Amino acid sequence: MAEPTWTSLEQTKDTAGPPVPRARRKRPPALVMLSGGVAAAILVLVVIGSWITPYDPLHQDLMNTAARPGGGHLLGTDTLGRDVLSLLIAGAHTAVVGPVVVAVGAVLLGSTLGMLAGWSGGFLDTAMSRVADLMYALPGLLVIVVVVGVLEGGYWLAVAVLMMLSVPTAFRLTRSVASAQVRLPYVEAARTLGLPTRRIIFRHILPNILPTILATFLLDFVGALIGLSGLSFLGLGAPPGAPDWGSLLQDGQSMLTVNPWVSLAPGLLIVLTATSVTLLGDWMYERYSAEGGLR
Repeated sequence: MAEPTWTSLEQTKDTAGPPVPRARRKRPPALVMLSGGVAAAILVLVVIGSWITPYDPLHQDLMNTAARPGGGHLLGTDTLGRDVLSLLIAGAHTAVVGPVVVAVGAVLLGSTLGMLAGWSGGFLDTAMSRVADLMYALPGLLVIVVVVGVLEGGYWLAVAVLMMLSVPTAFRLTRSVASAQVRLPYVEAARTLGLPTRRIIFRHILPNILPTILATFLLDFVGALIGLSGLSFLGLGAPPGAPDWGSLLQDGQSMLTVNPWVSLAPGLLIVLTATSVTLLGDWMYERYSAEGGLR
């Protein structure tokens, strides 16, 4: 039997057919483009929000508390006389940076362990999977509330705990797709050619599972955004008085009949951000999966 050549390896690897030329790729649907615009606008607020606020978000005007929209305040003021629009813009940094840290950390750790388990198989795979199943079964929100409450921690402790609780999701998804890739002919051909394990994993397997890793990252981001906002609503996330969308939700509860925008505006931003990222993630996963990975 003839020894497989490098050309045959590359042909075997491309199980999804030839890549689609860029000129022939379909434009994203209008809803996806709108979602991208929303996500880009939120990103701008995260990066330069503190420089474009109409007022100092922490400035208190006790002579103009709980004011309705108008009089120079587009969304009115809260119970301390702070401008609601300025709080929303400045709060984008706290609301988004924490979830990004959670998603990055969870995906890096979970995907690395998932690829290791999927490649190795056997006892190592079984042991790591059982640990992941145990962590996955834990009631995440309850664990965070107990840990942060007992240790009297703050925002970054909540971020760290939420990141560790998100690792099993990334692990299980990555392990699943990595295990499927390991059994495909192109991996056997690469082993027959004597390619180093590191090269097989990072040069051949990883590009084929990157759509799943990307979707996992966006999924973890959305979950962390909602989770950290909920913790801030309970007083266990952002420090008291700090601009944060979850904190604004809680502060506006007592003002729904006076100035409902204190609660409605951050709630809408959380929903818009989560929905936009989810739609973008679905579209990117479907597109790159159809093209056989990120190349």
